[in-house]
Amino acid sequence: MFLVSRGLPRIPGGLKRDVLPSITPLLLMSSTRTFHIACIMASPAKRKAENQASPAKAKKSKVQIPEYHLTPSRRDEDGEIVWPAPKTQIERAREIIKECASAQKPTLILPDKDADGLSSGAILYHTLTSVGLPSDLISVYFPPKGSDVHDESTRSTVTEISPTYIFVLDQGSRRTGPLYDKLHTCLVIDHHFAEEGGYPQGAEFVTAHDCPPVATSALLTYIICLPLHPGLEDKVSWLAALGTHGDLGNTLKWQPPFPDMTATFKKNPKKSINDAVSLVNAPRRSAAYNVEAAWEAVISADGPQPLLSNDTLREAQFEVKQETERWSHVPPKFSRDATIAVLTIKSAAQVHPVVATRWAGFLKSDKMEIVMCANEGYLPDKVNFSCRVAKHARAREGKDKVNIIQTLESIVADDPDLRSRLGESFARGHKEASGGIINVQEWEEFKKLMGVGENTRKKAEAKTPEKRKRAQKNTLQNYFVKAA
Repeated sequence: MFLVSRGLPRIPGGLKRDVLPSITPLLLMSSTRTFHIACIMASPAKRKAENQASPAKAKKSKVQIPEYHLTPSRRDEDGEIVWPAPKTQIERAREIIKECASAQKPTLILPDKDADGLSSGAILYHTLTSVGLPSDLISVYFPPKGSDVHDESTRSTVTEISPTYIFVLDQGSRRTGPLYDKLHTCLVIDHHFAEEGGYPQGAEFVTAHDCPPVATSALLTYIICLPLHPGLEDKVSWLAALGTHGDLGNTLKWQPPFPDMTATFKKNPKKSINDAVSLVNAPRRSAAYNVEAAWEAVISADGPQPLLSNDTLREAQFEVKQETERWSHVPPKFSRDATIAVLTIKSAAQVHPVVATRWAGFLKSDKMEIVMCANEGYLPDKVNFSCRVAKHARAREGKDKVNIIQTLESIVADDPDLRSRLGESFARGHKEASGGIINVQEWEEFKKLMGVGENTRKKAEAKTPEKRKRAQKNTLQNYFVKAA
């Protein structure tokens, strides 16, 4: 509390006594004013009232992301859940696998290079050998870095192998001609978005995409293959878990419609499965792109434990970890409407999906919908980009639900020439996790359409010029002049 005398204020030492008569009236006036101010400042009740009058800033409610297994399922005309794919597709896939084993003809497996693709390929491989197809009739092929199963290089390799049966797993799909010209049977097992008829000509397919909650390719392959041989359960159930955790994360609850994997996780703890996911994914992310090493490790393992001690996988994991840390601190720029964050990196390693995922969980703007990481160093003269839904937007439902593929397509909807030049590798994958590979020139045009960086510039330009500060009128000097 401030203590103020009701009489004259104390004369500061150093003030000459002979000036006292001339300033006494001013000091009296000043004393009254000071006493009034001090009393206000000294009032605890006043201070308490002012504090109560200022409402506390409301905390933002935590974003509640629905459990994946609770996604509403599709039902048939009898009310039965259609999962993980339409029954007719699953039954036809089983028939083709049994026909393949019985035919004893050259067979080609084309799995994707991530944990889900490798696991689905391994499940199918073990199934074919279990039902009687010799392993020396089975070939496995991975397109080179930057290529896919629809490229001419893959077509040439397939022609050399000349298989009678071809299985394409977890590659995503689009409408193309036959994978090669010779008569063959092709089965696509997938869970990515595909347009109507978006498969190689003449191919049969089974897809989980239209049967939510969407199963991974590994889980779909597991459910297709499991009834085909009684000894498969112990051999492939851990692979189904490996691929599923690889795509859907390690917090997934294995509850209906997902199968009961209690026995699997009792034998192979979830931690070992999750640790193995990172190791299996590492070679395809490394600059060397040694996918074959990951395949050999997976196909020869009887569980996740051998993967955890594999030196080749561990070395690749270390490289990827270093590159991810190196590029995770790049600041984002934002689209014109502030709904898309764009991070630009330059790495020979495929770390752009990991960087996008990290930032998607970090950015907290309510307007933010998509986080995009563009890698200008992965392939010469190309930009590889990955997109993820921002955490704050994942809980949206109905018409507000974020669809990355739809958003990317809408950006170029009014520029058909650019859309044509972006090609078939633009906006591929899932609605929640998409990306593409495009030329550098088209990338710059695409960024311009998004208005990347304009948001910041416009804010700076919109600032009004600083107003000249008005001179303070109630200075101590003016006060004494007026009083005099």
